[in-house]
Amino acid sequence: MSSAAIPQPAAKQQWILPARGRVGMLMLIAAESAIFTIFVVAYIFYIGKSVAGPLPKDVLELPIFISICLLSSSLTIHLAVRALHEARLGSFALWWIVTLVLGAIFLAGTGREWYRLIYEKGLTVSTNLFGTTYFSLVGLHAFHVTVGLIVILAVTIFALTKQVKPEHSQRLDIFSMYWHFVDVVWVIVFTVVYIVGR
Repeated sequence: MSSAAIPQPAAKQQWILPARGRVGMLMLIAAESAIFTIFVVAYIFYIGKSVAGPLPKDVLELPIFISICLLSSSLTIHLAVRALHEARLGSFALWWIVTLVLGAIFLAGTGREWYRLIYEKGLTVSTNLFGTTYFSLVGLHAFHVTVGLIVILAVTIFALTKQVKPEHSQRLDIFSMYWHFVDVVWVIVFTVVYIVGR
């Protein structure tokens, strides 16, 4: 019998460990998802249970423009990371700065909304259950956006001083997972607070 006729054992496919940074980010996202879930459930549970005003329908306005800015920043950060991976450093810096600007517009819009609610409508965290749950949930999201913007600003400074190289693309890709998570959470917060909650 020829050796060609003898069945050969299938080659074992070697299992490769996933990158530690990616696993760490996924674990962080899982933990943060649990925290956001608690706040969203609390907000939903307390809808309509405030005994005194102001109520959501009386004071909330749909933040369409800033929502578009934040969701668009998911696309721009993706384009930035892809450009860096392809060693297009100029394109990377451009898209990264656009991401920074879009995130900053969102955060400024949130601050403007809070100013209006507090000083014009009299809604604070201690006004009623709506105020407590609203500022807690939206504030938690704003905190995460702030953390992301600090990182984006730091990378922007490094990019402008030519210290960001294509070999850093994997790290920034991992960070972009966090930014995409923040955007997904906003879709949920927007739906619960500004659509269902009104």
